[in-house]
Amino acid sequence: MKSLLPRLGLIATVLFAGLVTASAADSKLVVALLPKSKGNAYFLSCKNGADKAAKELGIELLFDGPTDSNAAKQNEIVENWITLGVDVIAVAAENKEGISTALRKAQKQGIKVITYDADSMPDSRSFFVNQATPQGIGYGLMDEAARLAGGEGEFAMITASLTAANQREWQKYIEARLKEKYPKMKLVAVRPCDDLKDKAQSEATALMSANPNLKLIMAICSPGVPGAAEAVKQAGKTGKVKVVGLGLPNENKRYVHGGVTDSVILWNTEHLGYLTVYAGTALAKGTLKPGAKTFKAGTLGEFQIQGDNILLGTPFIFNRGNIDQFDF
Repeated sequence: MKSLLPRLGLIATVLFAGLVTASAADSKLVVALLPKSKGNAYFLSCKNGADKAAKELGIELLFDGPTDSNAAKQNEIVENWITLGVDVIAVAAENKEGISTALRKAQKQGIKVITYDADSMPDSRSFFVNQATPQGIGYGLMDEAARLAGGEGEFAMITASLTAANQREWQKYIEARLKEKYPKMKLVAVRPCDDLKDKAQSEATALMSANPNLKLIMAICSPGVPGAAEAVKQAGKTGKVKVVGLGLPNENKRYVHGGVTDSVILWNTEHLGYLTVYAGTALAKGTLKPGAKTFKAGTLGEFQIQGDNILLGTPFIFNRGNIDQFDF
């Protein structure tokens, strides 16, 4: 019997090790995707692309975010994901500085961190999946606005929030382009809509009332464009007050075809979500490393990397002639 006990112990050890190995083999890599607001159609479109990438890669995708633009709530969600021990956290930062402390904590716990759509502080993540350069977005919006306004007159801007880091950056380039090329145009107001269409509509209505000479409303968040368009339509000012901005094709088709909104500028949001999940997974597996110059993401092919920015591409202008070709 003495010789049997060590043998039983060895068998138990081997069986336990086998169970652990099997469990490790069965466990999936977990990527947690954090939008600015989980009900925003823009980020739901990003999630569609992210879901497709997760299925191709065989990883588990978590998707959660505030119901509206709320930096404090984003921090809470990141803290929860740290406790859960996810492998990757991918964040669209509402507040650049505010989210970075939590992301640094995640990195210290061995969690890989990337950002998409809106960046955090560079030391709090490894890469930023950049939908387009801030200069390209800002210049594109201002050039399109100037074309619609004939290069002169008053215009107003609707943003998601006055603290959104990416939109503050876009606004900087919009104003730089305005000063450089369009001296006869004047930005009379910038109003936040909290990433809500209804609030954008009420803000646009107030802007038109307060500024009777307003020629154009530029919305730089996706709910802001249809919100502003509905306000112009309800006010009976179609054609008199132009609408332009960053938005989703599906949310704006009826306004574009109705002549309320002339054009919508954006990028492929599903591709943004897809690329983000591919990049995060590659980072966790060690196949994407600092210093890389290119990155291949599944069926989308190869993307350029500038520094620590993975570039999705340049903005695209959707108008009456092409908007029906897109479904997102």
